[in-house]
Amino acid sequence: MTAPVVARERRAVDFTGTRTATPWIEGEPTLREISDDVIRPLVTRPGFGWWSCFAVALCALLIGVSAVAYEIATGIGVWGLNRTVGWAFDITNFVFWIGIGHAGTLISAILLLLRQQWRTAISRSAEAMTIFAVMCAAMFPLIHMGRPWLAFWVIPYPNSRGPLWVNFRSPLLWDVFAINTYLTISLVFWYLGMIPDFATLRDRTEAGIRRAVYSVLSLGWNGSARTWSRYETTTTLLAGLATPLVISVHSIVSMDFATSVLPGWHTTLFPPYFVAGAVFSGFGMVLLLLIIVRTVMHLERYITIAHLEAMSKIMLLTGSIVGFAYATEFFNAWYSHNVYERYTFVNRVSGPYAWCFWTMAGCNALAPQLLWMRRVRRSVPALFILSILVNVGMWFERFVIIVTSLHRSFLPSSWTMYRPTIIEVGTLVGSFGLFFTCFLLFIRVLPMIAMWEVKAVARHASGAHV
Repeated sequence: MTAPVVARERRAVDFTGTRTATPWIEGEPTLREISDDVIRPLVTRPGFGWWSCFAVALCALLIGVSAVAYEIATGIGVWGLNRTVGWAFDITNFVFWIGIGHAGTLISAILLLLRQQWRTAISRSAEAMTIFAVMCAAMFPLIHMGRPWLAFWVIPYPNSRGPLWVNFRSPLLWDVFAINTYLTISLVFWYLGMIPDFATLRDRTEAGIRRAVYSVLSLGWNGSARTWSRYETTTTLLAGLATPLVISVHSIVSMDFATSVLPGWHTTLFPPYFVAGAVFSGFGMVLLLLIIVRTVMHLERYITIAHLEAMSKIMLLTGSIVGFAYATEFFNAWYSHNVYERYTFVNRVSGPYAWCFWTMAGCNALAPQLLWMRRVRRSVPALFILSILVNVGMWFERFVIIVTSLHRSFLPSSWTMYRPTIIEVGTLVGSFGLFFTCFLLFIRVLPMIAMWEVKAVARHASGAHV
């Protein structure tokens, strides 16, 4: 009987002898085999698949660096913005990347508090994805400043510039604090989760520079019961601290729009709507990355179909919430009897940007409904395509919200069209290049699967089998 069949047929046995759910690992690897499988990519030469992905990502990054360098040298006039559409690609990409980072915090913090075992093999990658996504998001406000070397002006500190001070009532300033808080917590949570694995690498590495680095990073970890007890308490407290960030960070980002008076923006629906959309797009990106990694790095044993199915169920839930939010927006516009609000949504579905709206609706509201079928949830090619569609749709969602509300607002005399320039497209391509370059380097330098968490699941699933 093959390993996948064994994994499906076998049932976990808890300490009371009760048969429980299917374990989140295929076969019955020993603890040493788990360490060997996770460490192998760190000590072997990368294969053709990794080099191919890295070359594509690096080329995209170089395109982005060239576009940003030209924009900084020339000015943001090289963008397609005008007096009517003052926000477009930059804020669209900013909100998109912030949303991508939400799945990492959800998997790391909320699912940890809920004791969901299926998070064990995917938490490390999701946490890394969060950090890289926040880095990409932070890049766009800096670029939009035109003079990024003066970015410290948004920091509230005593200065000699007279009455010049930050506006604490501005949602844009709230973004600065939200991003920095989110990045700090994510970095701490990511590093804290790797300490036991650094100790494993320290003990399995011969004397030298690598061993010295792992010794420093492991912070003197000795694996005693006392150490594990304090470690679990710390991670639980940190998870409780990080959980509100999932709601607060993207709620604050939604305030950039909800506190305005522009039709299509000023609605109390935006905070929960943005949070659900962020988790939706974040899980879409996690699913995309894990499907690629499990194939390229041959980790199908640990990132199983059961993991992909669990993530697809959350995508189905959040995608349905997003679709319901779309319908609620149209209902509010109709029920309000506000001619400006009604026209905004009529313009979205039938105006010059209607193709963007229907792309958004098809990818975000209709395509995820296929996940009601178990065959689709357990099909790797189908999930790969759906994860791409979800990210395309969520990017267009932010574009539709921003541009369609701006290009035709209150005064017909100021109506205009927005068309992105090659510099803006190059910057978007570069953000993807930065994200995938960082992620590909991560899986070659650090263990992408939390060995200690997978060992706990495997040990429990096989009845303390070593």
